Amino acid sequence: MHDVTVVLVKGGMPSTAVAPVEVFSTAGVLWNMMCSKPAEPLFHVRTVTQDGRPVCTAVPLTLQPDCAIDEVESTELIVVSAIGADLETACPLNADLYPWLRAWHARGVMIAGVCAGAALVAEAGLLDDRPATTHWAVVDACRRRYPRVCWQPERILTESDNVLCSGGVYASVDLSLYLVEKLCGHKVAMETARALVLETPRAWQTGYGTEPPECSHEDRGIRNVQEWLFRNFTEAAPLGKLAGFIGMSARTLERRFKAATGETPRQYLHRVRINAARHLLENEWQSVQAVCNAVGYDDVSHFRRLFKRYTGVTPQQYRERFRASENVAVAGRAPHR
Repeated sequence: MHDVTVVLVKGGMPSTAVAPVEVFSTAGVLWNMMCSKPAEPLFHVRTVTQDGRPVCTAVPLTLQPDCAIDEVESTELIVVSAIGADLETACPLNADLYPWLRAWHARGVMIAGVCAGAALVAEAGLLDDRPATTHWAVVDACRRRYPRVCWQPERILTESDNVLCSGGVYASVDLSLYLVEKLCGHKVAMETARALVLETPRAWQTGYGTEPPECSHEDRGIRNVQEWLFRNFTEAAPLGKLAGFIGMSARTLERRFKAATGETPRQYLHRVRINAARHLLENEWQSVQAVCNAVGYDDVSHFRRLFKRYTGVTPQQYRERFRASENVAVAGRAPHR
């Protein structure tokens, strides 16, 4: 069972704490109950505050924690809920949190900042020289206060070296489902999303999503190439063009890219495209040909072969297995026949 700690903050948006608690607590439970199967809880979830006392939120709701931060003896993941938009006031109120977050991160624990809670993770120094996202309304204040962070507010999710961020209040759901998938697998994440009538995780605050690029290495040039591929995955990306972005030969780029990520640039691009296709097949009602074109391929036969190579099933089999049921589909969107 995975151990999760959710930090409640003063004056924050309560949904950014409650939603993760709900998603993690229902993983392996709610869907099983709906299918008349034994519940199999996959997460132990606790809530904490700096001093163990209840916190007043930005709305007429007070949250009671399970304990104080210094009472946590072990955890695998820490989720920091969102503070209010006034960083100058909110950040000093959480001073005890920063050394605690640094200590747990140093022990290999994942730290996730939800919405403006990313500012608290940045305040702890855990986002320096890393990509991060937050709510679009506070990003300018974050850029001024934390200039070393690579702020990407167009993204719903970012991940680097066991530090994750999500942008927007309800992106706490995307973040939580993403972590359920990361820790328990895609099938459990899909079942949890279906049980709660949710779509699968997005990665952009606009458009459809795919998973964040793997950036747990220190090669900044390769990170830049990954970011370009992630942002422009529907475009053709010849090796020479990618190499030109960071001023190296195509051979050197391929060698360094594989050393940093474990795959070639072309393999990485295929994986990003296939993950985007997965999201569309799960949540949209387009034809396989339309999904193929939407993620950057022209040849649907080639797309089907790649999709099966990366997922083990054909696009149609994947859709039949993982798509939202008709009662879960977005209102007004008819299922594709």
